[in-house]
Amino acid sequence: MFVMSRSRRKYTPEYRVEAARLVTETGRSVAVVAGEIGVDKSLLWKWVKAEKERNSDSGELTPEQAQVEISRLRKQVAELKIDNEFLSKASAFFAAKQHERRNTN
Repeated sequence: MFVMSRSRRKYTPEYRVEAARLVTETGRSVAVVAGEIGVDKSLLWKWVKAEKERNSDSGELTPEQAQVEISRLRKQVAELKIDNEFLSKASAFFAAKQHERRNTN
């Protein structure tokens, strides 16, 4: 009998951390997230467990985790800058409207 071995997929440490965060930060189950990203649920469970252990063992992040965190925070900062700019323009608009109402009365 001839059996072909399946080729194993390799995942980067960043991918593993992000996949584990999808479970821990969103509160979704391992099975749901595993189905969404196409990873076996037992493998994802190992990543989640390893991530929890890493975070609880030391307060320090690994270099890979730090890079992922920096990327996430940079994206969040960019989004907050956009929100802040919008709110600044909106407040200026409403202040101008209020000023117009005071001048017309």
